[in-house]
Amino acid sequence: MKFTCPNCYETLSLAALIEHDAAREAVRLALEFPAPLGKQFLQYASLFKPAQRALSMDRFASILNDLLPMIKAAQIERNGRLWPAPQSYWSQAFDSMLSGRDKLSLPLKSHGYLLEILAGFANKAEAKAETKHEQTRKYGEINHAATDHVVASAPAKKAKSTMPDNVKATLDKLTGKGL
Repeated sequence: MKFTCPNCYETLSLAALIEHDAAREAVRLALEFPAPLGKQFLQYASLFKPAQRALSMDRFASILNDLLPMIKAAQIERNGRLWPAPQSYWSQAFDSMLSGRDKLSLPLKSHGYLLEILAGFANKAEAKAETKHEQTRKYGEINHAATDHVVASAPAKKAKSTMPDNVKATLDKLTGKGL
């Protein structure tokens, strides 16, 4: 039985896949891959394909081995820091890489740019959450208007208190009104 890759159109037999160690590992890992990201991952993996030949099964398995643990953990490590990376971030990052394919230096050698995109998404989300926290701290509870806009409630004004009689008398004496 022969299979054709929908991305690179390479044809490979099932027997060849099962007999080759790296191919067998790649198939096993591919079956663990979250379904919504599978097609995007295959397209992303094609960015590692050398211009004059097919992507080797060893390299494909290596790419899967690099990314699958991070996708499952929903986090990445970049520049010594852990960043959250839910599946929605991965999907957006794959789309970003694929839509900017013409600006990339192909074939890719590492996942550095992909991880930078993911860290950027996490950083933006973190900044947004921090801004919301600071607004809540500064203005109190947040009221959600009927629209999607968030309106912060203004701090309540203090009611004016009446001046004590002894203070009024002292002021009258000082200003000469009490004479």
